[in-house]
Amino acid sequence: MSELFSPLTFNHGPSMKNRFMLAPLTNCQSGVDGVLSDEEFHWLTLRARGGFGLTMTCAAHVQRIGQGFPGQLGIWSDKHLPGLTRLAHEIKTHDSVAICQLHHAGMRSPAELIGEAPVCPSANERAGARGLSLEETEQLIEDFIAGAVRAEQAGFHGVELHGAHGYILCQYFSASINHRTDRFGGSLENRFRILFDIIEGVRARCGSDFILGVRLSPERFGMQLPEVLQIAQQCLLDERLDFLDMSLWDVFKEPEDPAYSGKTLLQHFAALERGSVRLGVAGNIRTPEQAEEALAENIDWIMLGRAAILNHDFPAQYQEDPAFVPAAIPVTRAHLRNEGLSEGFIDYFGGNWPENLAD
Repeated sequence: MSELFSPLTFNHGPSMKNRFMLAPLTNCQSGVDGVLSDEEFHWLTLRARGGFGLTMTCAAHVQRIGQGFPGQLGIWSDKHLPGLTRLAHEIKTHDSVAICQLHHAGMRSPAELIGEAPVCPSANERAGARGLSLEETEQLIEDFIAGAVRAEQAGFHGVELHGAHGYILCQYFSASINHRTDRFGGSLENRFRILFDIIEGVRARCGSDFILGVRLSPERFGMQLPEVLQIAQQCLLDERLDFLDMSLWDVFKEPEDPAYSGKTLLQHFAALERGSVRLGVAGNIRTPEQAEEALAENIDWIMLGRAAILNHDFPAQYQEDPAFVPAAIPVTRAHLRNEGLSEGFIDYFGGNWPENLAD
C-alpha cells in the first residue's frame, strides 16, 4: 500500500489515519458576521467524509478588523462557538483530525469590508494601512492565543497559525514591510518574535494534547528564502509544534532567488534538519502521481487544495483504486455543485480563475 495511507503521529494530540490534509481554502461561504453557514459546514464535512486524514478550515480571523474577504469564517467572538462546535464535532465523526486555521489579514483587509483603515506592523501608504502600536501588537498576540483557546473550546483537535501569503504575521516577518524599532522589528529574531510569542501562549493556555501547526510561504510578499529557511529550521526543531506547513505555490518549481537554483523549493525545505515536528507541503499537487512524487522527497504529508475542490473524496478514491484519475479543470458548475460547493463558492472559484469553469 502507498505510504500516503500510513498513519502519522504528532508530538501532541491524535494521529492522522493517512497523509492527506485538506488545505485551508478561501470560499466566501460564511455569514457577514463570521458565523459558520450550512454551506461551509457541508463543504468541509464532505471532505472529512471523503477520506482526508486532517480537515482544516478556511482562514478564521481572530479580530473583527482582521477580515480578509467577504463571507470569511470568524473566531474572534463567542458568538462563533456554536457553529465551530458543530463543525469540529462532525469532522471528528469521520475519523478526520479537526484543525482550525487562525488568521488576520492585516493590511490586506479591504477598508470597505472592515469599515476602517486596515492595520499593519508599520504604516503603509500604498495599502492605506496604519501602523500598530506596541500595545496593539501585544493585543494581536493575545487574540491569536484566544482564538486557539476558543478553537479548543469548540472541540477542534488543534490550530494552524497562518504566517504565509502576506497576511499580518507575514507582514511582521518581512523586513521590507516591518519598519518597527521596538522588540518586534529590526533583526530576524525580532521580526519573527510575534510568531514564537503566540506559540508560547497557545502552549501555556491550551491542553497538552492540543495540536499546533504553523504555515509559512518562502517567497513573495516581502519574504526572503534564506530567512524563511532559517525560521523553518527553527520550527522543525521546536517540540512545542506538531507540524510545519510550507505553502510553496508549486512544490516542483525552483526558487525565484537565483542563488538557490538547481533544486526545487520542496527539496530545499526537505533537506532541513528534522526533529519530531512533521513537515508537509502544499502547492499544485493535483494527481496521485504528484502526491507520491512529493511524499517521496522525505516529507511527512501532502496538502490538497484545488484537487480537493474538484474531488471531495480524492483520498478514498485513490485508496480504493490505484489507477484513480481525478477530475481536472475546467469543470462545469454542475460538477462543483455535486462536490459540495455553494453558488457563492463557485462564483469565487470561477470569477478569480476563469479557466476553472467550462461554462
